[in-house]
Amino acid sequence: MQKFIQFMKSRKGLIVSMALVFGIVFFAFVSNNTDGNKNDSLDQKKKILTSIGLLIEHQHYSPKKFDESFSKQAFKEFIEQLDGEKNLFIQSDLDDFKKFENYVVEEIRGADIKIVPYVNGIYTKRLNETVNIYKEILASPFNYTIDENYVSDTDSLNYPKNEIEKRERWRKKLKYLALERYIDLLNNREKLTTKDSAYKSDTELEKDARERVLKIMNRTFEKFKVNSTEDKLFDTYVNVITNIVDPHTDYFPPIEKRAFDENMSGRFYGIGAQLQEQDGVIKIASLMAGYPAWRSGEIEPNDIIVKVAQGNDEPVDITGYDITDAVKLIRGNKGTEVRLTIKKQSGTIKVVSLIRDEIIQDESYVRSAIINENGKKVGYIFLPDFYADFERADGARCSEDVAKEILKLQMEKVQGLIIDLRSNGGGSLYEVVQMVGLFIKSGPVVQVKDKYGKITVLKDENPSVLYTGPLAVMVNGFSASASEIFAAAIQDYKRGIIIGTNSSTYGKGTVQKNIPLGRVLDYSSGRTEYGAVKLTFQKFYRINGGSTQLKGVEPDIVLPDSYEFLKFREKDNKNSLPWDEISKVDYTTDRSAQTIQLIIDSIKQKVALSEPLKIIHNDAVWLANNNKKPVPLNIEKYKEYQKQIKSTVSQISNLVKLKDEMNIYVANADKAKFYSNTDKAKGERYQAWLKNLKTDMYIQNTADIVVDMINQHVDDMNIADN
Repeated sequence: MQKFIQFMKSRKGLIVSMALVFGIVFFAFVSNNTDGNKNDSLDQKKKILTSIGLLIEHQHYSPKKFDESFSKQAFKEFIEQLDGEKNLFIQSDLDDFKKFENYVVEEIRGADIKIVPYVNGIYTKRLNETVNIYKEILASPFNYTIDENYVSDTDSLNYPKNEIEKRERWRKKLKYLALERYIDLLNNREKLTTKDSAYKSDTELEKDARERVLKIMNRTFEKFKVNSTEDKLFDTYVNVITNIVDPHTDYFPPIEKRAFDENMSGRFYGIGAQLQEQDGVIKIASLMAGYPAWRSGEIEPNDIIVKVAQGNDEPVDITGYDITDAVKLIRGNKGTEVRLTIKKQSGTIKVVSLIRDEIIQDESYVRSAIINENGKKVGYIFLPDFYADFERADGARCSEDVAKEILKLQMEKVQGLIIDLRSNGGGSLYEVVQMVGLFIKSGPVVQVKDKYGKITVLKDENPSVLYTGPLAVMVNGFSASASEIFAAAIQDYKRGIIIGTNSSTYGKGTVQKNIPLGRVLDYSSGRTEYGAVKLTFQKFYRINGGSTQLKGVEPDIVLPDSYEFLKFREKDNKNSLPWDEISKVDYTTDRSAQTIQLIIDSIKQKVALSEPLKIIHNDAVWLANNNKKPVPLNIEKYKEYQKQIKSTVSQISNLVKLKDEMNIYVANADKAKFYSNTDKAKGERYQAWLKNLKTDMYIQNTADIVVDMINQHVDDMNIADN
């Protein structure tokens, strides 16, 4: 176990070991690409793709054969990635592309890169043509008295046969978008009288609706153009190839790799400003006190960022960028210069030079609160992901942070505990083992199997237990990977009750490692000039032998939500690895296992009789089925259609949001962070988070279950004492 810990903590060790395995590949990069100006060359792309192909063949847990079938699937999915709604390309484009459908594997084997440059030329042409199409269509009024439908379920559509069919498909889409806004405007007008200056006629409102859609389409296609460079299309192409092998093997170009590391560690180097997108531009929303943007004295909220430059490099115009892509340009390495071209509210333009500094992203870390429910104090801990900063000895570790929150809550005399892992996408496997150890004496936590069949059991070897009281773990369909391992271990040990809003969690039961490509640029972080491949090389299994892959974790108690019947989980991806099982390992269930099961059985009966939960379940079924149906474009029929949807959604919203707020507050140790934060905007965001908790029906239901556990726990202790 100690070797495993050292391995997980050592990025340098990872780089060295991978370099030994793939020395030939890396040597080719280093020896043939000393000129940094070749980054965008086709020769560069060829080497990246060939290297990734070798990695997949020799190191992937379950590599697929690079054959004709693979090639055709990869090419088909690449085109679908570029045109998911099937309204850009026409059938003649698809016929033309067929000459490349068997060439993907040739490129993986080292042939010249031809697919991306060729497809990019057609894609760019179709984007420009489509801009003209939607502008022309939106220039004339729509007739909403005709009986016709818009098909939004793209899986049921073929590509348009010709330009005429493509234009018709766009006409119906734009009519649908305008109809939505037209009805909203009509509804808002009902609050006015004909004498009000803001009152507009039907004709004026119809025109306003089209103008709003035009504005949206212009912004959307600006983003398309930003992301339609040959480099970006190549990244998409490579990721289509890796994702066919399995959905979690990915290629990260350098800037994406840095963003991935930042998300894992909760630290990054930037300017200390919150951004917002408004009307197609990126604005400064707020400044973080003490950080570079604030210290400069030249940047203010509502300033527009027009361009971003790295040091003395040519500035990049970020018009049309979304926030995520803009942030990636603004962030960088510590101590480096970023130059922002700022447009002030006065209209003046100025260039501001800033030196990036470390920003501690503590808002993405664990946080806690106290729920006063039925006379009992229940601790609540929210963990957004299993983060770990292994690059620093004092880096953030979620297991250590959770331990601190537990101690904080114990000071407040809580009698039970909720760990909220809803929408927790996972993270460090090592941190899962450490965190499970906070709740069990010692023992196995998870089994890991490699491609050769070797099984390693990761154990908590610390006999001390930080928290021994009643425990509930909240999950949903978006709880994945590491969060599933934690929930599975708690469930297998019968240490607590797993409460979910879906019949299972996400179902990601695979383990990935990052393998760098090219020369190392920063030995402290292990970042390299050509990014990295996140490669699936292991699967993990519960201590009871079953994999979490595909099936996920089935909660002990299911409280239905509106996502149950939507297709977004691992089992809904045709490229996912299969479920299987191995032998269980020896482990001892918690002494309260029998009591836990009795409480589960009792709660299941209550849930089955709950009318609100039955309604949510039935509404979720209706919404999922309705999503596939054509949308009426006749205004009267659309109003009825919308009435049904809004009524159903409103019914769910009213049921999941409590009318009366729960009594939830923060520990004394956290009051300064929430109510007198030096960063006012951050303090307000913490308060908003706390306010949202107070009306969350799922938290209240979970707190009620924990109260039942508390009462039963007290009874068990009394019996034990006697």
